[in-house]
Amino acid sequence: MIKLVGFFILCLIAVSGCLPMTTTKTIDKTAVAEKTEIATFAGGCFWCMEAAFQEVPGVLTAISGYTGGKIDNPTYNDVLSGKTGHQEAVQLTYDPQKISYGELLDIFWQQIDPTDAGGQFADRGSEYQTAIFYHSEEQRKLAERSKKDLAESGKFEKPIVTEILPAATFYPAEEYHQDYYLKRTAQYQAYAEGSGRKSFIRKMREKE
Repeated sequence: MIKLVGFFILCLIAVSGCLPMTTTKTIDKTAVAEKTEIATFAGGCFWCMEAAFQEVPGVLTAISGYTGGKIDNPTYNDVLSGKTGHQEAVQLTYDPQKISYGELLDIFWQQIDPTDAGGQFADRGSEYQTAIFYHSEEQRKLAERSKKDLAESGKFEKPIVTEILPAATFYPAEEYHQDYYLKRTAQYQAYAEGSGRKSFIRKMREKE
């Protein structure tokens, strides 16, 4: 099983792309919302999920991290072992006056293959499985409804296997994982293409 294929693709392109860097979040959200809410999605590689949400109007922050596991403060290597039960995920702080949870769900479904129970694209293993982690009963209902709508849309021939789970403790990933698509843009783009994610998204959009 090529569990680390996506990671190795990136490393082969440029070893420097795998090295830690110290930086801060670079997206400037000038308007501070009076009321914010949290959404958490696991969609395989968190670099890709963060990039998909970070610059969406109404999303104030998108943090890569780990959730759903059984140990405290896991490291990247801990999670990569597949033994902690964590999944790579992205946690969003958003302004519900500018973007709804339903709209975030729509974006989420467009980034993943929800029929893949073994990971996402080149990244295999439980740590790359997809899930929606709800933070309220309203989020749970909306997530269940959107999953049902997707299943009935006929877009996918196979069953939708993405789980809908109560939110668990979220641990931000190491700093060098944050904003990876901005720090190492060429390496990120090569990974997103080489892993098969981008071509899958293009194919599904053509079917719409």
